[in-house]
Amino acid sequence: MMTSTPHARVLAALELLQSRGQLSGAELAVRLQVDRRTVRRYVETLEAIGVPVLATRGRDGGYALMPSFKLPPMMFSNDEALALGVGLQAAKQLGLAGAVPAVASAFAKLERVMPDALKLRVRAIDETVAIDAQRARQPINAALLAVLTSAAQRQQTVELVYQALESEPTTRRANPYGLAYYSGSWYLVAWCHLRNAMRSFRLDRMATVKAVGASFARPKNFDALTYLKHSVAQIPRAHSFRVLLNTDLATAQRTIHVEFGALEYVSSGERSGVRVTGQAVNLNWLARELAALPFDFEIETPAALRTQLRKLATRLTQLSEARRR
Repeated sequence: MMTSTPHARVLAALELLQSRGQLSGAELAVRLQVDRRTVRRYVETLEAIGVPVLATRGRDGGYALMPSFKLPPMMFSNDEALALGVGLQAAKQLGLAGAVPAVASAFAKLERVMPDALKLRVRAIDETVAIDAQRARQPINAALLAVLTSAAQRQQTVELVYQALESEPTTRRANPYGLAYYSGSWYLVAWCHLRNAMRSFRLDRMATVKAVGASFARPKNFDALTYLKHSVAQIPRAHSFRVLLNTDLATAQRTIHVEFGALEYVSSGERSGVRVTGQAVNLNWLARELAALPFDFEIETPAALRTQLRKLATRLTQLSEARRR
């Protein structure tokens, strides 16, 4: 999340213009999490301190630094140093081969170029911060990750040799939409040419990957992690369920994790609400999750879930009465 300090946002705008070349006011507003009027104020602030910003109007217009202007290398604000330190600590958990020595090297390089105050802050993070991210199940070759992220960015088809669980390796082509780290594993979310459908592939099950010449168009604003969580929620388990929530879709989306199930607004006659459908291993767990919701709901299937909810309600009532005695 972008820091709330205006001074830090002005510096962030300067860094974006330095690294990206020309950006429109709308693009800067999105990246800085402010409105376009505030972007104009930031540009005026940069001009006031002597940074030459060129502004052009029209559909293809925007802001850019004068070509001859260059920032001194490796200037970090306090918030940037904090983000770098925490990010490097998190990188140790993500299963990248060679991550631990790479993180140590990166910390050393940061300390070498930073002023003393920031150097102490980064060192404090390295020595005292622990992050409870789920550790990767298997180490991942950094070169493999580099090929896939590059192909996804360029929207180039890849060819991979994949070892699915309990099956023979297959060679297949896929359009890489994005990558996500979820529940201890790295995944590629892609359109699989072999299955002619969306699929997710674990990186630790890939033997080889290479980009091929074909290109594709990725869906706009595709979110690999959201897709992955949604697909995980639909994996067949012991119990399928369907529940009608007495709320609107926006509230349900804010309240319920995407892994819980698929949400759909429904309206028929006097009944309307948000239907959630999904899979659960344990009905007792599902009953507890539903009981914690801040709105009413109606169980459509399975009938056994109603029985489990009644048992939970009885148990909670007995506990409450026992505590009042």
